[in-house]
Amino acid sequence: MSDTETTSTHAPGAPHPRRWPVLGLLGLAQLMLILDITVVAIALPHMGAELDLDRAALTWVVSGYALTFGSLMLLGGRAADLFGAKRVVLAGLAVFTAASLAAGLATGAPLLLAARIAQGIGAAMLSPAALSVVVRLFDGDERNRALGIWSALGGGGAALGVLLGGLITAGPGWAWVFFVNVPVGLLVLVVLARILPNLPRAATGSLDVPGAALVAAATGALIYALIRAGDHGWLNAVTLALLATAAAAYAAFAAWQRRAAAPLMDLRLLGRRPVVAGVFVIAVATALMVGVFFLGSFYLQSHQGHGALMTGVLFLPVALLTVAAATAAGHVIGRIGARALAAMALVIAAAGFLAPVLWSGTTAMVTGVSIAAAGLGALFVVASATALGSVAPHEAGVTSGIVSTFHEFGAAAGAAAVSSAAAASIAGHTGATTASGFDDAFLVATGLAAVSAAVAMWLIPPRGE
Repeated sequence: MSDTETTSTHAPGAPHPRRWPVLGLLGLAQLMLILDITVVAIALPHMGAELDLDRAALTWVVSGYALTFGSLMLLGGRAADLFGAKRVVLAGLAVFTAASLAAGLATGAPLLLAARIAQGIGAAMLSPAALSVVVRLFDGDERNRALGIWSALGGGGAALGVLLGGLITAGPGWAWVFFVNVPVGLLVLVVLARILPNLPRAATGSLDVPGAALVAAATGALIYALIRAGDHGWLNAVTLALLATAAAAYAAFAAWQRRAAAPLMDLRLLGRRPVVAGVFVIAVATALMVGVFFLGSFYLQSHQGHGALMTGVLFLPVALLTVAAATAAGHVIGRIGARALAAMALVIAAAGFLAPVLWSGTTAMVTGVSIAAAGLGALFVVASATALGSVAPHEAGVTSGIVSTFHEFGAAAGAAAVSSAAAASIAGHTGATTASGFDDAFLVATGLAAVSAAVAMWLIPPRGE
């Protein structure tokens, strides 16, 4: 059946009858992609010991996935528009599932790193295509509620990954952080193949391969520079060279998009205030969330002496509050508006991040980060609703790709920023220096949240615009 012949039999203009089960399955698939960042981080020491991986290889186990995921996100969104969201969703899920199996079976660095890159390719196809389906199947208040559920998965997934990473690593072993994706991925793949509607293609033309190569090179260089800066500093020659390469590649990408017959994206989208506001909010929210997860893991395990399993358990309140806040935000954003909700959420986040600076110990850190998570959970809803709420159907895929790309930018930037701020503490120093390092990192998070609240008030359009 062609993409112009939909499989749905409901009345034209009526909501699709299976939209909620589809949302549930797509949300489960998206959850796997988000979990795969933090769930793997907890298992890294065990991977290193069993596979004899050095520090560089262990770094690439995490960064290789995020790098590929972020670099190819725009291509995934464009592919969803050109070839049909259903085809790209199923293909991306199949690639991710197969790569997860290969990662779990890895006996050394080459196969493990190749599998992680393949996981990133599958994720870059699946994530924007799935979000495009959600935007096109729902409308009005239902869309806000659906985006609230979707955002709860994205916001809570990272925290749940820390919990599951501890449970799995302490139980069946590190390989099962990958193996668990296989039965879940296969089940979701089979059911989605049956119930996911064949939505009409949203665009015509072809893939912009040169544009994809340029944006992948630019994004890859930028994310690598951000990650590298955490270990080597912002003024390191290689870090600066990577940043310069990224800037040059982005400039070349922009120039190419203006002359390409079928450009990867319409640069005019980045001239729209709601889209710019949405990508700003998603980048800040993810930077704060992922950065604090990594910081909290080091604080709890290295400074407070908790094991991986206990660290995961201590992060459970963070996961629950993130999910609850995102779900609630999906219900209230239509009444109070995105601008007010974003400012309020960022102020709450700033207050939460300040708590571990004012009071030391496990209780203060967990309480503060949990409060901050309540604010960050709402921000994920603001980002999606603001960026995607006013785009046309034929722009949904590429806009979803932009939003998801900045999600990965935020993850890389947040981890790099807090690791730089708390470098002495993470390196294992003791005494006052250790406490000071963590204080500095939480102050960086507090300042970023506070400044972002002011920026959000200026950048997000008022209600009715």
